[in-house]
Amino acid sequence: MTNSQKGILFACITAVFWGFLAIFLKIAVQKVEPQTIVWFRFTIAFSVLFAWHLIKKPRDLKILVRPPIWLVIAALALAWNYIGFMQAINYTTPSNAQLIVQLGPVLLAFAGLIFFKETLRRIQIVGFILATIGFFVFYSQQLQQMVGQQNRYNIGVLFAISAAVSWAIYAVMQKKLVNKFSTETLNLFLFGFPVIAYLPFVNFDNFIGLNLAWWILLIFLGLNTLIAYGSLALALKYTQANKVSIILLMNPTITFATMAILTSLQVSWIAGENFTFLTIIGALVILTGAILVIKQAPKTS
Repeated sequence: MTNSQKGILFACITAVFWGFLAIFLKIAVQKVEPQTIVWFRFTIAFSVLFAWHLIKKPRDLKILVRPPIWLVIAALALAWNYIGFMQAINYTTPSNAQLIVQLGPVLLAFAGLIFFKETLRRIQIVGFILATIGFFVFYSQQLQQMVGQQNRYNIGVLFAISAAVSWAIYAVMQKKLVNKFSTETLNLFLFGFPVIAYLPFVNFDNFIGLNLAWWILLIFLGLNTLIAYGSLALALKYTQANKVSIILLMNPTITFATMAILTSLQVSWIAGENFTFLTIIGALVILTGAILVIKQAPKTS
């Protein structure tokens, strides 16, 4: 395989893992509180990465004691991204949360104007406009579908937007640090910091009485973090960031398609979703706008 093909493969792995993530999180929140799920995910990911560093790169463990300030900010942002996304799923639906957090890459492109002196091309400006229009169409339609639950839906949307903003902040900080530190070492702190930060809010009673199936689900959610971010790092290593970003926009498509199938099957273990024609149109316009924003690499001025 060529490096480009390897990059595409790893990006697809990330997209698939993130595409199903929202659905599994919606199932998990039926038994375990959101903040406890987030803490457990980070704990699993950190434990595996810490063990690897202990064997392969013990010297890099010093970053846990003396992290650069930009890394601390990135860790705070990523920690909120996880809880914001988790709460968005808790208050709305997997498809809603997954689609709205795609504003993150769009905001990252906008942040490039401010922090990295990049300039937008016309097609990217069109993308911004389309994503904005699509969001309002999608939002208005979904709000109408949530009969009697408008306040709950609005809270979920705000959490999803905050998750997108915090992800963009994390990505900006990561971009500043990646030239000085390896992604594995950065992730070690990024995963470890939330383990300590969320510890006071963890309800350990949630783990009492869980059967094997629920433990497998929780462990999968933890490994999802490790595998998805590891694959993403390899994807960025082997191919262009813009190509990776476009592939990652498959996330909501996978979530939408899976939820549509589960809704039609009327399964009992996850609530179905209502998709109107305008809902689908709004979602497609958002994704089209996002693709236009990130497809062309901005010119550096």
